Amino acid sequence: MNYHNKSFRAIQNSDNGETSSETVFHYVQEGNILTSNYSGGKIVKGHLMGKVDENGIITMCYHQINTAGELMTGTCTSTPEVLPNGKIRLHETWQWTSGDLS
Repeated sequence: MNYHNKSFRAIQNSDNGETSSETVFHYVQEGNILTSNYSGGKIVKGHLMGKVDENGIITMCYHQINTAGELMTGTCTSTPEVLPNGKIRLHETWQWTSGDLS
């Protein structure tokens, strides 16, 4: 799975999350290393870094500044689903490593 030059948006999130459909992630992949800059909605600026395995599963860490001026950090695992139209949907399991750790 290659995510290079692909953009993603959240279509739903849990109550304690900060991403929304206004948040746009721009992915860059070199080998199995993935990075992304993102912003929008409650997020002023964010960055993630991760590794892509042979099944396209991404294991990552992220940090972001929200509109309240808080620095938030977390970890995430993203599992890809290739849709009939060829687009990729990522199913994510994440947890804060800052704030309330939820």
